[in-house]
Amino acid sequence: MKETKHTTIDGYISEFPAEIGERLTQIRNTIRAAAPEAKEVISYHMPAFRQGKILVYFAAHQRHIGFYALPTGNLAFQEELKKYVTGKGSIQFPYTEPLPLDLIREMVLFRVAEVTGKI
Repeated sequence: MKETKHTTIDGYISEFPAEIGERLTQIRNTIRAAAPEAKEVISYHMPAFRQGKILVYFAAHQRHIGFYALPTGNLAFQEELKKYVTGKGSIQFPYTEPLPLDLIREMVLFRVAEVTGKI
């Protein structure tokens, strides 16, 4: 990937090979469906969705897609995330496995409820 400052998620995705771009697009579409009122932004050089506050970030890395539901998202789904490498607010979805789109959807719904004060 070129070291480019992107201003759109389309621009970000376009920098990657097709198979990685497809995964990024699947995550993007899953987030859009779960958070239709959220706005797409680039934050910290990564695609993100904001609904008042940032809901989630995602980014392509050498061997995985990083998904960032912030520490609260990881804490709320720690049981479901046991099979993945995680950090305080990060999750690694390896390219060698199918994306857990249902889990991503649930995490986004959790973050929407959290930022809108419904939980």
